[in-house]
Amino acid sequence: MIQSFEVANIRCGGCSATITKALEEAGFIEVSIDLSCEPRKVTAEIADEAQSAQFKAILRSLGYPLHNEETGSLDNAALKMKSFVSCAIGKFSEAKEK
Repeated sequence: MIQSFEVANIRCGGCSATITKALEEAGFIEVSIDLSCEPRKVTAEIADEAQSAQFKAILRSLGYPLHNEETGSLDNAALKMKSFVSCAIGKFSEAKEK
């Protein structure tokens, strides 16, 4: 089933490229990211609760928690720093492919 999640810290195509690559490498299909709305939405084919948990864990590990996820101030700062690094990697990867 196709599911969408509102995700925090996504700012640009670099963020989108990193997220898409990580999710596709983990086996998710039909991955798309809507950068036209706030909060941003990440969509993919998700079969069950275990795959949903994996999807969310991958996003969080890259610094992109769910928009409504409760985080403490230190955790929030760490997630933002991770997302900056993930974004930079995505931008570098995009530039390298061109």
